Amino acid sequence: MLVVRHQRKIAHVISRYIKSSQDVEDVSQETFIKAYRGIASFRGESQFSTWLHRIAVNTAMHFLSARRSRIPNYEPMVTEDAEEMTIPETVDDEDPERILANQQIAESIAETLNKLPEELRTAITLREVDGLSYEEIAQAMNCPVGTVRSRIFRAREQAAGQLRKLLDPARDNRW
Repeated sequence: MLVVRHQRKIAHVISRYIKSSQDVEDVSQETFIKAYRGIASFRGESQFSTWLHRIAVNTAMHFLSARRSRIPNYEPMVTEDAEEMTIPETVDDEDPERILANQQIAESIAETLNKLPEELRTAITLREVDGLSYEEIAQAMNCPVGTVRSRIFRAREQAAGQLRKLLDPARDNRW
């Protein structure tokens, strides 16, 4: 029942990190397997959907980092005369530089979010990734709307400060 109830939402969250629909399905399945295996560790301090969401994001990030560390296997194709060998071309939807830049930005954002305190990370993730309203976040986190607003503001401020350092390191250097 939990898979049926949360399947679409988890797939949507994962699709923000991973573009291939097949990979999204695989990572979604892995998320539910991890949740099933770790259900005993769920303490109930947050909503189940928030806990599951965090597993999904972590699983997606792990998938991306594992994929980057793999070396592609190119098997040469041997033609009939066996003297000529060709390497199959890879087909990408985007420019490789753009893909790399997007991956690096996603890593920086994920790293920055992981450094935030749990309540700030949860609030900003529910708002910016899941697109929940302040009222929905307040209900999910069991706190007043004003607290949600301040947590999101503080999360954005802290994240912006960290990302500024990562994206423009020369700015902080003094001569």
